[in-house]
Amino acid sequence: MASLGELTAGIAHEIQNPLNFVNNFSEVSVELLAELKEEEEKGNKEDVIAIADDLTQNLEKIRHHGKRADAIVKGMLQHSRATSGQKVPTDLNALADEYLRLAYHGLRSKDKEFNAELITHFDEKLPKVNVVPQDIGRVLLNIINNAFYATQQKAKTAGPDYKPTVEVSTSQAGGQVIISVKDNGPGIPDAIKDKIMQPFFTTKPTGEGTGLGLSLSYDIIVKAHGGAIDLVSSSGAGFIISLPLK
Repeated sequence: MASLGELTAGIAHEIQNPLNFVNNFSEVSVELLAELKEEEEKGNKEDVIAIADDLTQNLEKIRHHGKRADAIVKGMLQHSRATSGQKVPTDLNALADEYLRLAYHGLRSKDKEFNAELITHFDEKLPKVNVVPQDIGRVLLNIINNAFYATQQKAKTAGPDYKPTVEVSTSQAGGQVIISVKDNGPGIPDAIKDKIMQPFFTTKPTGEGTGLGLSLSYDIIVKAHGGAIDLVSSSGAGFIISLPLK
């Protein structure tokens, strides 16, 4: 599973973006206030009104990005609470998008030269699904982390034309919600496909993986939620998670 450091780095990056906007618009607003005072002293009413309008827009932007940072903090606090095992109606599109970004920025916190293309195809009509959001979040974070790790490793030897790509999509079919995570990494050899869900099995070097991530993910999806998790490996690797709508 993802280390605390990686997850923290991802969260910090997500919060830093709106904070940068807040700081920038605040600095500009201070400058505008100085201009407003000058124009007021000169008696330039039209300029004063124009500057006041700019200040109003800046304050709206500060409020917007402040609320964004607040939402990120509240969301992560909710995910960090010990799970009660209680299933609640959950927006899986939002959950998948959130953990895709957290996983990516978590990896980049350790390898700043790594870049990847993030592709999402979310079914806008996807209904909320009764799941334990903290547990499904753990599964998504683990699988997406594995996808980025695979593309990172391939990038070291593939040459300059290779562009690491991770794609996350959602859909619904046959009373099931489908979450797909695909990458264009080296793929998973046929010889070990039957072993990857086994506890403590890992292809990562010693110290980089516990071999418990996919085993725990299997338990969460199949045993706790009555779903399925399947491996697809051709040009890269992919995992397809199926969860019952009811």
